Amino acid sequence: MASALSDVLADALGPVTVEGLRRLSGGASRETWSFDGRMPDATVVPLVLQRERPGAVRPGGGMATEAALLRAAARAGVPVAGLVASGADAEPLGAPFLVLERLAGETIARKILRDPQYEPARAVLAEQCGRALAAVHAIPVDAVAGLEEQDQLGQYRAVLDALGAPHPAFELAFRWLEANRPPSHRTTVVHGDFRIGNLVVGPEGLRAVLDWELAHVGDPVEDLGWLCVRAWRFGGPGRVGGFGSLEALLGSYEAASGVAVDPEVVRWWETLGTLKWGIMCIMQANAHLTGLSRSVELAAIGRRVCENEHDLVLLLP
Repeated sequence: MASALSDVLADALGPVTVEGLRRLSGGASRETWSFDGRMPDATVVPLVLQRERPGAVRPGGGMATEAALLRAAARAGVPVAGLVASGADAEPLGAPFLVLERLAGETIARKILRDPQYEPARAVLAEQCGRALAAVHAIPVDAVAGLEEQDQLGQYRAVLDALGAPHPAFELAFRWLEANRPPSHRTTVVHGDFRIGNLVVGPEGLRAVLDWELAHVGDPVEDLGWLCVRAWRFGGPGRVGGFGSLEALLGSYEAASGVAVDPEVVRWWETLGTLKWGIMCIMQANAHLTGLSRSVELAAIGRRVCENEHDLVLLLP
């Protein structure tokens, strides 16, 4: 693959030799590879390849849309890794792909939430996330072709029905969400997976927002609620990603966007986010169990279904 990757990068970087290509752990829906590009003058460019994994199922326009979205996000002031190259077809790398700058920083939640060196970051991260999300929601919807408008509640109702798996806690959550759905006042670009683990963090705080594969058009409060889902706190005390308070998140979001958000509406989206993650866990475990994509990681995610059932019981009034 190194030779094909060198050919792909030639248009963007000129002659380049791929060195140190190695696959990284993590990434349930796509493969992630780290490598260096060595230029003829011996300059080394740190890069990352993301390649679609067989059996990945999600809505949206694929890698072409994600590449356009990354460019639009950078123009809107969202901190992102620079896009170097992309391809929407199986050739020449065997699957659709993105090549991005490899940024220094931490993405592992345990370290961000507990290591002493990230204590300064924990003090400001909720506010930085509020500002970053305000920038995400300022991306012009018509700037990116291929983004779909989604009714998240209806979409995941259909997914659970298609899976045919009985989950009484999920059914109870659907009934409450349908009966208490808040009116939507805005339609924007939604990142769709804005959470710790998809943020590159340094001691000073947020450096980049990763993984735009679930981006779509919808109600922007979805992103704020998703960041509060208990699964993304990893045992941290803060309601926001385990590191901060809802007040800090919403305060900075309002200051940057000029839009005040009702905390009760965030709670509705947090409940839907918990339900969604539970259903996504079923989907990913099924990809392994059906042989579509054999993966210990996908199989292990299946055990998280019951965790989300428990969290929903605590969230529902």
